[in-house]
Amino acid sequence: MVRPAERGYVLIVLMMAVLVLAVGLTVAVPVLETELRREKEEELIFRGLQYVEAIRLYQTKYPGKFPTYLQELSEEEVLRKPYADPMSPSGEWNLVLEPSGRAGARAAGRRQVLVAPASALDSVPNPAILGVVSSSKKASIRLYENQDSYDKWLFFYGSDPKNPPKIVYLGQEGKDAGEGE
Repeated sequence: MVRPAERGYVLIVLMMAVLVLAVGLTVAVPVLETELRREKEEELIFRGLQYVEAIRLYQTKYPGKFPTYLQELSEEEVLRKPYADPMSPSGEWNLVLEPSGRAGARAAGRRQVLVAPASALDSVPNPAILGVVSSSKKASIRLYENQDSYDKWLFFYGSDPKNPPKIVYLGQEGKDAGEGE
C-alpha cells in the first residue's frame, strides 16, 4: 500500500519524466525534419537524373528529336515510370525546354533554357523537353551545382555544371529574365 507522502513523490517523478520527454521531443523534431528534408533532396537528385538519362535514351532512339510531353518517356519505354517532384506538394515538375524549340539557344555566349510549368506546355510552340526542375522555390539545405533553391536545380540533357545556362521563365522570353546563377 502506498502512503499519501509517497504518492506525492510518485507524482513529482512522473511530472519530471514528462518534462524530460517533452524537452527531448523539442530537440528531436527539428533534427528529424532536417533529416527527412535531406532525404527528399537526395530523392530529387535521383529522380531528376532519371529524367536526364531517359532523355539521353530517347535521343539515342530518335536522334535529333526531343520529347514533347513527359509521358512520352514512359510510353517509349526509356523511363521506367513517371516520377513526382518530391519537393512540391502537387508533385508537378517544371520543364526545362529549348527556347522556341531552337536547339542550343545562346544568350551572350551562354546556353539559354526556358522553364515552364508542365501545365503550360500547350502554350509553348514546338516544345522540346530537355529535362525537369522542381517547382518548389524553397531554399535548399545543400547546394547542387552551386544553386541554393530547388527551382534552380536543373536536371537536363546536355547540361554543363561548369557553365550553367541562363534561365528564362515562360512569359519572360522577351524581357530581361532572371539568371540561372
